[in-house]
Amino acid sequence: MHIYDLIIIGGGPCGLAMGVEAAKNGLDYLILEKGNLTESIRRYPRRMRFFSTAENIEIGGLPFAISEVKANRNEALQYYRKVAGYYHLNFKLFVTVDRTEKQADGTFITYANDGTLFHSKKIVLATGYFDVPRQLNIPGENLPHVSHYYDEPFRYSFTNVVLVGGSNSSVEAALELYRHDANVTIVHKDEDFKTRVKYWLVPDVKNRIKEGRIKARFNSRVTRIEEGKLLLKNTLTGEEEWMPADFVFLLVGYLPDEHLLARCGVLLNPETKVPSFDPETFETNVEGLYLCGTVMAGVFTEKIFIENGRDHAAAIADHLVGREVRKVKELIDRI
Repeated sequence: MHIYDLIIIGGGPCGLAMGVEAAKNGLDYLILEKGNLTESIRRYPRRMRFFSTAENIEIGGLPFAISEVKANRNEALQYYRKVAGYYHLNFKLFVTVDRTEKQADGTFITYANDGTLFHSKKIVLATGYFDVPRQLNIPGENLPHVSHYYDEPFRYSFTNVVLVGGSNSSVEAALELYRHDANVTIVHKDEDFKTRVKYWLVPDVKNRIKEGRIKARFNSRVTRIEEGKLLLKNTLTGEEEWMPADFVFLLVGYLPDEHLLARCGVLLNPETKVPSFDPETFETNVEGLYLCGTVMAGVFTEKIFIENGRDHAAAIADHLVGREVRKVKELIDRI
């Protein structure tokens, strides 16, 4: 039976950053990823461009050299694969973890869904949040023409598309769909878009709304979805409106997998879903089990991203090898 020094669950940018730190510190480690490397980025919209500049999403000290200031999806996918190759990271792909369990001797067993067991002295959960979409809990949410993920525009040309949400994902999708001949409507529960929408998109989308080329229903919620249409309710007046909808994208955000965290023994705040962890070492209430990246954010996923989540890996490595833990730029105890 092989006992690793460290099992890292999740092969996204923060999980890879943890793997790099483990490799640099001579730890015997293994990364387990349920898809391929950076699976969440692979599932991003195909023409998506990052908000952060390229140098702010670098990992492992390797430069992210591109001609533009901000990387697109394909460039990021290639970059992180090159980092994995450069450091010869040790990983197993398409392994879905069900839970981890601490043993009487202080070691851990990680249980995969196919029955495979992995043994280690320590665990780092770096599973992100992109696999668990926020639910509206309305009739019709699971119909075939409804999705929580937007991919690309060409399938939707000359159809009625409704985008629910007021953040980057819905604004970017609306602009792209409009420019590919879709009839687009944005529905958002608040009176305006979220303040964190990419600054260069705001005047574009607002001008298209002003021109009537993109429709918008602010202060509105979707209350029911049926084939070919959906029902809106204005939150100020209570007025209801049926709207044509050949396709519906519920782009209202995502959450860390609270059930996986609970199965690993991590305590969660019942309201915010923020797990119990030390904001300097990122060790949870389960001694020897650490969190890295957005998995620790609970419902506040906008507070942690690649740009600051990558720094958790070095702090965790310091704690694992007994060094003084370096300060992470933005302390997570603000959550």
